[in-house]
Amino acid sequence: MRTILLDGSRYNSAHQLHSALKRLLDLPDYYGMNADALNDCLSEKTEPVHLWIASYGEGETASAMKKIAAVILDNGGTVKELMQR
Repeated sequence: MRTILLDGSRYNSAHQLHSALKRLLDLPDYYGMNADALNDCLSEKTEPVHLWIASYGEGETASAMKKIAAVILDNGGTVKELMQR
């Protein structure tokens, strides 16, 4: 299982967040920088992803983070939130 930590407050856009995911998960150059492309790439991998979320961020970044978390769960990974409610 690959473990990554994302802090949505560090990104100003969904594109920046997906760029970070591309680096952290060693996604291919053709990665389309969206939830559908992430699903396609993760469905090809056998190793599930464990995502720790420090913050969802705001606006489009928060929306993208929620979609990313759903894709990871759909592909057999886990999602944990570090922030307090």
